[in-house]
Amino acid sequence: MNPGTAALARGLDVVRALAEPAAEDGLGVVALASLVGGDKSQVSRTLRTLEEHGFVERDAETLAYRLGWGLFAVAGRAGESRLVAKAPPVLRSLVRELGESVHLSVRQGDQVLTLLSESPTATLHAPGRVGGLTPLASTSAGRVLAFDLEPAELEALGLDAGAIGAARSLGYAIVREEFEPGLVAAAAPIRDGTARVVAAVNVSAPRFRFDDRLEEAAAKVVEAAASLSAAIGGGATIAPA
Repeated sequence: MNPGTAALARGLDVVRALAEPAAEDGLGVVALASLVGGDKSQVSRTLRTLEEHGFVERDAETLAYRLGWGLFAVAGRAGESRLVAKAPPVLRSLVRELGESVHLSVRQGDQVLTLLSESPTATLHAPGRVGGLTPLASTSAGRVLAFDLEPAELEALGLDAGAIGAARSLGYAIVREEFEPGLVAAAAPIRDGTARVVAAVNVSAPRFRFDDRLEEAAAKVVEAAASLSAAIGGGATIAPA
């Protein structure tokens, strides 16, 4: 094995060791060297490189190393790319089942960004513009994308913490004519492997045609969101009663 490959392999071994449950409180250089089979100086150099790139971080008091946020950011982006690849057939299936438009969205600050949209052939439906932005506070997708936020963050974004908490306990959010007159919608969150909300699936339709089916449709949206969560290594959403 050439030196470059050996160094890369050692770095990967260090990351794997720090990902183990036993490393929750961090591991020192000596412990890591014992686990990965390298000498202390080699592992120390590897840790410095990983730390420079944000893949590990060192506790200033204990000098123990843990996985860094840089690694989680990379993993999150990988999950998002898998999500976009896996979502179309799930969305199309939901359209066939509900007969209405469905969308995949992510949060951008106080806005909701539509990544994918699928619509039926009905004359009157609620299409979503891919790349379009809508308000977080007045949309069903925006509300589920805010499920992980703290009360102060919700207030800053114009969201009611009590309403978000109630929706979170159901596992979905419903809005009726808050974003647009005559439009109703239901959304459920997609979660990654750390249980973090990373995206939302929602269905939207004219109220005159869909209002009496909205709660029933929410259950189907939760199922679709759970399927996509599983596809990116995440857990299921809370199923509505």
